[in-house]
Amino acid sequence: MVAIALPLFGLALLLGVPRLDLHWAHHPAHFWLVLGTATLSAVLAYTTGDAAARRGDARLSHVSLAFLASSGFLGLHALATPGVLLDESNVGFAVATPIGVAVGSLFAVRSTTEFAGSAAVAEVALTRRLRWVLVAAMVLWGAVSLLRLPPLNGLPTQVESLPVLVAVPGVLLYVVAAWRYARLWRARRDGVLLAVCTAYILLAEALVAMALATTWRIAWWEWHVLLLVAFGLVVVGARRSWHEERFAGLYLDDTAAGHREASVLFADLQGFTTFSEGHAPAEVTAMLNDYFSVAVPAALRHGGDVDRIIGDALMVTFNKRGDQPDHALRAVRAGLALQEATGRVAERHSGWPRFRVGVNTGPISVGLLGTHGGRTHTVIGDTVNTASRIEGQAPAGGVAIGPATLEAIPGARTTPLGTLQLKGKAEPVETYLVLALEPDPSAPTSDLA
Repeated sequence: MVAIALPLFGLALLLGVPRLDLHWAHHPAHFWLVLGTATLSAVLAYTTGDAAARRGDARLSHVSLAFLASSGFLGLHALATPGVLLDESNVGFAVATPIGVAVGSLFAVRSTTEFAGSAAVAEVALTRRLRWVLVAAMVLWGAVSLLRLPPLNGLPTQVESLPVLVAVPGVLLYVVAAWRYARLWRARRDGVLLAVCTAYILLAEALVAMALATTWRIAWWEWHVLLLVAFGLVVVGARRSWHEERFAGLYLDDTAAGHREASVLFADLQGFTTFSEGHAPAEVTAMLNDYFSVAVPAALRHGGDVDRIIGDALMVTFNKRGDQPDHALRAVRAGLALQEATGRVAERHSGWPRFRVGVNTGPISVGLLGTHGGRTHTVIGDTVNTASRIEGQAPAGGVAIGPATLEAIPGARTTPLGTLQLKGKAEPVETYLVLALEPDPSAPTSDLA
């Protein structure tokens, strides 16, 4: 409520009592204020974009684009400061901020849409393309402004009505986005959600000030400060969140508590306990680091997400974001590549234990576990538990799979390993040792099974 009332009251007072709206033209202060605000917004665009990419979250992707639009055009506005690039400002640089903030409102309101399943995957793919389109548009805008090409070659006074034209729809969209985020905050009570909600309100108010204020007046300076406070609030909200899954409050329901058909890979070292008992802790640590330095890249190369490493055990998931229809094949290829890479390490150390790998395919639940001080984004379900048990069936240096995985990789050469009698299951689970797969034409020769 303070965010809504105080800035609007101040703006109304300044515009209603002109003698209070003092003139202060200080070019260095303007340049550093705008550049600092643009940098803060750019940092938010990067951090939210990185989190969105890791989790495949469409909402966070659009939030990132909203910050990117504001940061890029704000940076262009900083260059409008007389004496930086040009002796005097022009239309392109002067109106860059209202254009950028208004464009950001489109992504802000889009981020309130709830996506799930294939629609979420498609939306994330769309945001990747939109990011490049947005960057190209900002570069083009800056070049046209700098070269004084039409239609951005006039003086700012020639387009005084433009901020009003872009402010009206921008304000409406930010208000809608803020209202929807407020409803989401009431359900989740997460600080970063409230910060983003408040930031959208401040951005809407900044657009109002851009449309009504006169250049170099206090009311004009107000919108600069509102932008800085808006982005600063999100930074503070994110900093106060636990560093693991910092933007989890913004996740879509499908990201925070969704369901997937996925493949899970477990790997651990057969004989690790015996090796640990007979060697110094430093030697054990060196052995694990040597192994994981090649095992983890092998999994990542095939699109796996390393869920966790505990001691000598490695858990990797495939299709956690719902964007890998060939997840079973990826998981098995990753297992074989892992064995090949770690096998080369083992050849140099004859006494070291070897990895055994198990892969299982089936339905999983993906979501957040824990709370502040211990929160993680992981997968749970019978598919995960069974994958761990299948791994125990694999021989050292081998990759064992379950029947669902086998069904998803036609053409694989396998040999039966036996059955697993699992608690809670009426029927035993057949397991198979993978002998070979059809070559992957996109993989390096050394990665082929």
